[in-house]
Amino acid sequence: MCHRRVTTAAASLALTFLCVLPLCAASPQLNIILPRGVQRGHTHTLTFQGERLQDAQEVLVYYDGISVESLEVVDDKNVKVAVNVPSNCPLGEQIVQLRSTTGISEFRSFVVHGLPTVDEQEPNSSFDSPQSIGLNVAVAGVIQNEDVDYYSVALAKGQRLNVEIEAIRLGTTLVDPYLSILDSRRFELAAADDVPLVQQDSVVGMIAPDDGTYIIQVRDSSYGGDDNSHYRLYVGTFPRPTAVYPAGAKRGSQIEVTYVGDPGGDIVAPLAVPNHSRRSFKVYAQDDHGEAPSGNIFRIFDHDNFLEQEPNNVVADPNSTELPLAFNGRIENPGDVDCFRFAAKKGLAFDVECYARRLRSGLDPVMNIYRADGGHLEGNDDSRGPDSYLRWEVPEDGEYVIAITDHLGRGRADYVYRVELTPPAPSLTWGIPRVDRYSQYRQAIVVPRGGRFGTLMLATRTNFAGPLHLETNNLPAGIKVHSEIMPDFLNEMPVVFEATNDAAITGQLVEFWGKHAEEGSTIRGHYENSADFVLGPPNNQVYYSGIVDRLPIAVVEPVPFQIEIVQPQLPIVANGSKQLKIKLTRFAGFTGAVEVQVPFRPPGIGAPPSINIAESASDGFYPLSANDKARIGTWPIYAIASANVDGQVWVSSQLAKLEVAEPYVALEFRRSACEQGEATQILATVTVQRQLPGEAQLQLLGLPPKTTCKAETVGQETQELAFLVQTEPDSPVGTHKNIFGQLVWHIGEEEIVASSGVTELQINAPLPEPQPPTGELANTPPTSEKPAAEKPLSRLEKLRLAAKQQAVGGDHKHDDP
Repeated sequence: MCHRRVTTAAASLALTFLCVLPLCAASPQLNIILPRGVQRGHTHTLTFQGERLQDAQEVLVYYDGISVESLEVVDDKNVKVAVNVPSNCPLGEQIVQLRSTTGISEFRSFVVHGLPTVDEQEPNSSFDSPQSIGLNVAVAGVIQNEDVDYYSVALAKGQRLNVEIEAIRLGTTLVDPYLSILDSRRFELAAADDVPLVQQDSVVGMIAPDDGTYIIQVRDSSYGGDDNSHYRLYVGTFPRPTAVYPAGAKRGSQIEVTYVGDPGGDIVAPLAVPNHSRRSFKVYAQDDHGEAPSGNIFRIFDHDNFLEQEPNNVVADPNSTELPLAFNGRIENPGDVDCFRFAAKKGLAFDVECYARRLRSGLDPVMNIYRADGGHLEGNDDSRGPDSYLRWEVPEDGEYVIAITDHLGRGRADYVYRVELTPPAPSLTWGIPRVDRYSQYRQAIVVPRGGRFGTLMLATRTNFAGPLHLETNNLPAGIKVHSEIMPDFLNEMPVVFEATNDAAITGQLVEFWGKHAEEGSTIRGHYENSADFVLGPPNNQVYYSGIVDRLPIAVVEPVPFQIEIVQPQLPIVANGSKQLKIKLTRFAGFTGAVEVQVPFRPPGIGAPPSINIAESASDGFYPLSANDKARIGTWPIYAIASANVDGQVWVSSQLAKLEVAEPYVALEFRRSACEQGEATQILATVTVQRQLPGEAQLQLLGLPPKTTCKAETVGQETQELAFLVQTEPDSPVGTHKNIFGQLVWHIGEEEIVASSGVTELQINAPLPEPQPPTGELANTPPTSEKPAAEKPLSRLEKLRLAAKQQAVGGDHKHDDP
C-alpha cells in the first residue's frame, strides 16, 4: 500500500506533492466523496473513492469557503483529504475535482451545512422502533430498495418542527424522497414529495399540537433505493421558508424582505443586496432558533422594485407605476390575477422576463400584455421552462398592462414572482460542447508534457452578431493556446493547448473569456459549464447539475504516442473529397490501436465520426467530403486521438489549415441510350472555371454493372468530351440514374478529387428479329427512293462517329466537306 501525505497552509485551495510516477496512465475516475456532507466550523477528513487514484496530487476547488489541508493516497481506489471548513463558509454545495499526474477527474460534490451530524442507525425501518434523534441535527442516511427510515423527536406543544431532506441535490444518484411527520397514533400531520424550493427533494413543517413524540418517515416516493441513495435529513426548530418576497432588488440597496411559507409564520428581516456583477445569490432566513439549511434565490437588478397592491385583479383596475422598475407580486389565492399598468413609447423593445420557477417558486406563470383599454397584444406561458418570456416591441405611444396568473389557476402565499423589463442587451457565454450526453467526458483540458490537447469552444451570442476571439491570462506555466477568430456565422471554434517538454506537472482552474472582435466593442463573456451529476429517463435527461465558471487545465505525464496532421498543400473543392493524412508517432514500445477523430468540420464539410489506426501502423487517412455549399476559405482543423493505456488517454494534433476552394471545372452531361450489347456515347460539355493545377483524369462513376468506360483527360483548353460506354448482352435493362463525373488531379503525394455533373443511361433489350413478309405483301415490289444528299456533320456528330469507329476497330476518318 502506497501512502503519500503532504500539508500546506490552511488557506490553500490546492495541494501538490512531488514524486516519481509511471508514465502512460489515464485520468483518475472519481465516483463519490464520503461523507456526503460536513458541518462548517470544523476540519473534516473526506474519502475520495474511485479508480486510478494512486497518483493524486491536488484537489481543485471551485467555490470560496473551504481550504484543503492535506491529501493522503491510500491506494488506487481511495484518497483521504482533510478540508478546513470555517464557521463563515457559505452553506450548500462545494464542487471539486481531483487532479493527478495523469489527468483530471469528473466533477463531484459534497455539501456544507450548519448542524452537527448524526449517522443513521439500522434497524430503523419500523414505526414502532424508530431511531431517536435530537433537534437541530443533520442525519446522514441511505435509502435502500423498499426501505423506510423512521426517526423520533420529542416536542413541546406549540414548538415548531421543520424537516428538509437533501437527496437528489447531493448529486449522487436519481432518488425521489418522500417525507412525512406522524404523531404517535400514526396520524399524518404533514407530508411532501417534490417541493419546488428544493427541486425533487422535500420539505415539511408543522407546529406541534401537543407535548409528545413525533415520527419522521423517510422513503423513496416509489419505494426504490440502493447503496448510492444517500441523503442528509435536517431536523430542527430552525426556520424553513419556502419563498422570499420580494425575490429581488436593486444592486447595492438596503431593503426589507419577508420570508413566507414557514409553519411559524412570516419572518421579516433587513437585507443588504450585494453590489457585484452576478445576477442572483441566495438568502438564508434566520431567527432565534437557527438558520434555514438551504437558501432562497434572490435576483439582483439594476433598478428599483414595485410591489403589487391588492386589488389589482383586472386589466381595467391595475396597479399603476413607471418604468424602469421590476414588478413583484404573489398569486396568493386560486384564480388570482395581478395587473400592472405602465407607459411606453412607440418603437421601444423590451425583453420581458417573468421569474417564478427559476426562483424556486411553485407558480407556473402565464404572462399577457394588453392595451390599457383591454385589447390583447401578446402572451406567453413556458418559454423559459415553466416561466414566461417574450420579446415585445411597443406598437405606439401609450399605456399598457402586464397581467400575471397561474397556468392552472392555483394560488398560495408562497407563489412569488417578479417581472423584469429590460431593453435587449448583448450577452456572450462560452463553454465546451457535450462530447457525450451521458457523462462529463472530455470536459477538462489534460495536456501531456511535450504534447497537445484540443477541444471545441462553444459561444452563445445573444442580441448581437460578429466575430469573436478567446482570451485568458492565467494559464499554467509552459502551456500555450492556439486559436483563431471565430467568424460571425459560427458558434464553435477549435482550440489546441500545447505544453512544452519541460512544463511542470501541475494544474489549475483557469478563467476564460471571449470578446467581440470588432474594434471598439465592449461585449465580452466568461466561460461557464454545467457539471452534470444526476441523469435519468427518458433519454438520460439531466435531473441535477451544478455550475462551474472556470476551465480545469492540467499538464500531465507524456503519453506513448503523438499525432500530427500532415499539412495539406492542396485544397478540398466544393463537391469534392480529400484524404487527410494523420501521422502517428509511437514511443516506449507502444503498439496499440489508436482511434482518431476530427471534431471540427468547416461548414459544408462532412466526415465519419472516427477512424482507427491499426496496431503497429504509423499512418491513417481521414476521409473528408465537401458538399456543393461548402464555405470557401481557409479553416483551422485539428485531430484528437485516443488509446487504451491503462485506461483511455488523449492527445491532439497541431492546429492545421484546410483550404476549401471553388470547383475548377463544371461538367454537363447529355443523356444516352442503347440496346444491350451495344456501345453508346455520353457527351460532356466541359467548363473550366479557373486556372487548373494540371491535367485531370475524368471518369464516369455510377455506371450500371457489366458496362465499361475509359477515363478521359481534362486540360485547360478542354471544352467537350465523348465517353464511349460499352454494354454487354446481359447488362441490366432500365434507366440508370445518378451517373456523374469524377475529376482527379495527382499532384505530388496528394490528390484533388471533385465531382460534377449528373446524367442517365437507358439500356433497352434488343428488338425482335424482323419476320419475312407473307401473302400479298410477299409479291409487292420494293419501292425505289432517291437517296438524300449528305449533310455536313456537327462537332458532336464527328465525336460520336470517331468514337463508334474506334469501338469497331476501324481507322476510317470522315473527310470534311
